[in-house]
Amino acid sequence: DGIFDNISEAKYTVPTHWEIGKVYKRLILGISKEKGINVIDALFEAYNSYISEKIDDYNSSFYYEAPANILNAYLTGSIE
Repeated sequence: DGIFDNISEAKYTVPTHWEIGKVYKRLILGISKEKGINVIDALFEAYNSYISEKIDDYNSSFYYEAPANILNAYLTGSIE
């Protein structure tokens, strides 16, 4: 499934690209800091992880979670 499939199936208001961009920015910077890797490598890790699917699921409210919770979910591999 692509991002546009998620948008067309959304039951709620779809966040703007700025809102989603901020979520990814915080996640990428957090991954970079926590893993001691450069931002570009962290970007690839974020977008290629399961967490990206969760953020892009507009029928959930995961993208509204606190940035620390999203980073923790990425780092631990599970959502609490």
